[in-house]
Amino acid sequence: MSKAIVIFSTTNSLDEAKKIGQTLVEEGYVACCNIINTVESIFKWQGKLNIECEILMIFKTREELFDIVEKRIKQLHSYEVPEIIAVPVLSCSKSYLDWIIKETSITR
Repeated sequence: MSKAIVIFSTTNSLDEAKKIGQTLVEEGYVACCNIINTVESIFKWQGKLNIECEILMIFKTREELFDIVEKRIKQLHSYEVPEIIAVPVLSCSKSYLDWIIKETSITR
């Protein structure tokens, strides 16, 4: 049985978030992308402390598609090192899991 995962990624532009989300849904690699505008991120990059407003993308997909989703996010993303973090879905309604599986059953 397929396991569902949630993937988090951030970007600095709503347009880029929409482009990435729409592309991954259209290509069938994710069932859904939620976009949260905006989150405040505090991080170090190249030794410098940064406090930035970013856009959070939350993708729902199957565990076995992580490598493909990671590759596509990197291809579409403007960041040198984009955040791409997956967490397992421990529990999920059967109907929602069935929908994720149906939407990400790529026939290529």
